[in-house]
Amino acid sequence: MADLISLPEIERAAERIAGVAVRTPLVPFRHDPAATPAGAPSLLVKAESLQPIGAFKIRGAYSAIASLTAEERARGVVTHSSGNHAQAVAYAARALGGKAVLVMPNTAPRVKVDACVALGAEVVYVEPTLRAREETAAKLAAAHGFAVIPPFDDARIIAGQGTVGLEIVQDRPDVDVVLVPVGGGGLVSGVAAAVKALRPEALVVGVEPELAADARDSMAAGHPVAWESERTGRTIADALRVQRVGELPFAHMRVHVDRVVTVTEDQIRLAMRRLVRETRLVAEPAGAVATAAFLYRRAELPEGRTYVSILSGGNVDPALFRDVLR
Repeated sequence: MADLISLPEIERAAERIAGVAVRTPLVPFRHDPAATPAGAPSLLVKAESLQPIGAFKIRGAYSAIASLTAEERARGVVTHSSGNHAQAVAYAARALGGKAVLVMPNTAPRVKVDACVALGAEVVYVEPTLRAREETAAKLAAAHGFAVIPPFDDARIIAGQGTVGLEIVQDRPDVDVVLVPVGGGGLVSGVAAAVKALRPEALVVGVEPELAADARDSMAAGHPVAWESERTGRTIADALRVQRVGELPFAHMRVHVDRVVTVTEDQIRLAMRRLVRETRLVAEPAGAVATAAFLYRRAELPEGRTYVSILSGGNVDPALFRDVLR
């Protein structure tokens, strides 16, 4: 079995990102008191949309690039991403004085591409498949000496994303259930590692769209199961269109994640709308899936009194957001 990250590794990542990543708040989701029975479970939303780049990805990217040598940073870094990790790498590279080259699918939302370019990064477009992204990033790294900063299948990245779980348990030691979006698995594996180390009795649930349910299938099969890009491309949650979870994240998921549930496209849209109205937080579709699970798939979740859903990002296309609110 692959070596799993430890709590000290996550704590060291927290030290590296201190003062760069925001320690985001747990925002109460305000239910209608008239429609909520006394003693009903409460939901807190971990607002990672408030990060400098609008998503949790800054944690892993900055921690990974900060751990490089000065010589490695000077040569530059390369990554592949549909948007949020790319933006995080661009932000971290600029902050640490290095060049960033970003391999992005040609279907990436314009709002995310524009943010990357504004941070001074070079963007290389490829077909929207994991293979095309990985192969292009590897070729660029070999040709130019760039350090590769993977989006999820990397211990440094997992440790950085695990700081989300560290903060959740520190701020709410009584948390019972943590709901985490699943794309490539970096966030859920890091969060689960931190939560289980600090509060073993808490349960961690991965959440993904029904139209991109490769993590659900992987957990059932006992090994990573890939979905074709044509299938994952159907979901509105562009940040969760990854075709399969990474090998190292999956090793963490098998040990630390209690179950994976899915939500529909309509439920994602409804959750985005309710997050704005009931918490004043903007969520992109991927950022809303964990809250959607609490609101619309409660019967499939473990029982508990205190739930936390991770709002992983808020970089939503303006036109899509207008349509959702309408």
